[in-house]
Amino acid sequence: MRKKLQRLSIENFYLTHKFVSNNIDNYRTEKLFFNKKIFLKAKEKNLRILHVTNFNERLDGRLFFNTGRRLNNGFIRLGHSVLGFSDRDIQKYYKTLRDFKGSRILNEKLKKTCYNYKPDLIITGHADLLSREQIQELKEDNPNTKFAQWFLDPLNKNGPDYERNKARIMDKIDLMDGTFVTTSPSALNFLKDKEKSFYIPNPSDSSFETLNNFKRSCSVDVFFALSHGVHRGKLKSGKIDDRIIFLNKLQKKTTDVKFDLYGINKVQPIWADHYFKTIYNCKMGLNLSRGDAIKYYSSDRITQIVGNGLVCLIDIKTQYNNFFNDNEMVFYKNIDDLSEKIQRISFDEKLRKKIGRNGKIKYMKYFNSNIVAQYIIEKTLGITSKNSYLWEK
Repeated sequence: MRKKLQRLSIENFYLTHKFVSNNIDNYRTEKLFFNKKIFLKAKEKNLRILHVTNFNERLDGRLFFNTGRRLNNGFIRLGHSVLGFSDRDIQKYYKTLRDFKGSRILNEKLKKTCYNYKPDLIITGHADLLSREQIQELKEDNPNTKFAQWFLDPLNKNGPDYERNKARIMDKIDLMDGTFVTTSPSALNFLKDKEKSFYIPNPSDSSFETLNNFKRSCSVDVFFALSHGVHRGKLKSGKIDDRIIFLNKLQKKTTDVKFDLYGINKVQPIWADHYFKTIYNCKMGLNLSRGDAIKYYSSDRITQIVGNGLVCLIDIKTQYNNFFNDNEMVFYKNIDDLSEKIQRISFDEKLRKKIGRNGKIKYMKYFNSNIVAQYIIEKTLGITSKNSYLWEK
C-alpha cells in the first residue's frame, strides 16, 4: 500500500515549475492588460456599473428628480447592471463618534461592495468623501475596472465657490479614466488633459420630463426658481446673489407680463411634485445661473424648462446657440433684449408654442439620459463610437 501511494503521488504530481509559471503568466495577463472582453460586454450591453453619487434617500423624495437618477436611468435602459451607491446617505446614517464624518465607514463599505459586485465601471458624481487612497487601492486590486467622475456645479471664475469646485474635480482627476463636466473643457484652463476631460449636457429623461406646455394655453408668462442649496431646502435669511438683482431689474422693465418667481422676496423654493405642478401653467422658463455666463454651462433647470415644453430663455454667452436655433430657444444679449423678447413671446401664442415644441423635441432627442450615459461609457472605456453626439460638433 505504501509503495502504491508513493507511485501514485509521483505519477499524479502536477505542481511543477511549468504549472506554477503558467498560473503566474495567466494572472499577469489578467491583471496588467486591459481585458478585451469589456469592449465586447459594452456592445452586448451587460456591463456592471457601480454608480456612486448622492441619491438623496434621506430627503424623502424631495430631490428625487436629480441628475444622478437621470444618468442611472440611462445606464439601466442601455441594458447594464447598475448598483447605486448613495455616498451621502451612507455617510449620514453610519457615522459614529469615532468616525464623526462617516468617511472611514463610507470608504470601507465601498471596498466591500466592490469585492462582492466586481464592477467593470465605477462612476462617481460629486463623491467628495471618497478618499484618493481608497480609489488608488481599488484600482490596484481591480486593474480591469475603469473609473470616471461627473461634475455639475459652476466652474466660472466669477461664479460661486470657484476654487472649491475646482479642487473637488482636481482631487482625483489623475486617477480617473474620464472626467465629465457641464462646462466646455475648452473654457477651463485648469483641465490640462483634454483627452480625458469631456463636456456633457444636463440629461433630460423621458420619465421625468412629461409635460407638454406647448399644447395648451398657460396663464403665467415667466417662471424662475432658485434655492440657497438643494439640501437645505429653505432660504437663508439675509442672503442675496446676482440673480435676485437681475430678476428685480427685469420685473421693473417688464411690467405687463406675469412672473412666477420662487426663492426670492421670502417666497420659499419649490421641489418635486410641487415644482411640476407649478410649471404646468407657465409659458417660458428663465435659465439663469449664478455668476458670469461661460461656454455651455447651465444648471440642470434647463432640462426641466425645455424638456417640459416651456420656452427656454438663455444668455447667448452660454453659446447654446451652437446646438439650438432661434426656433428652439430664445437667446438674449442683455436685460433689455430679454425684456423685449419676453413681451413679444407672451403675446404671440403661435410663436411661443412653436419654440416650446421644437426645443423639447430636439433636447429630448439629442440630450437625453440614454445618450449621455452611453457617451460616458464610451469615453471612459476608450471605445470609438459609431454614434454622432450633437455637443461634439
